[in-house]
Amino acid sequence: MVQEHRGEYSSLWACIESIAPKIGCVPQTLSDWLKRHEIDEGTRDGISSDERERIKSLEREVKELRRANEILKTASAFFAQAEQGRRLKS
Repeated sequence: MVQEHRGEYSSLWACIESIAPKIGCVPQTLSDWLKRHEIDEGTRDGISSDERERIKSLEREVKELRRANEILKTASAFFAQAEQGRRLKS
């Protein structure tokens, strides 16, 4: 909507200020949505929504793998200690 009516206003901000109340938000929110749309379309530099979601997913995976790694380290130490105790008794 902003892009369709951009030429009718003296500035982009004037267009945003006019349209925002009509759709029930504050101008800053509409401006943020417009920026996000432009990034996703490739007309503005930044990380797209798809890339942002991919990064979040990878960060969750890294966190899970680190947690699993800690569990395996603890288990390995536990079993190594148990094996050592078994060898001493033999």
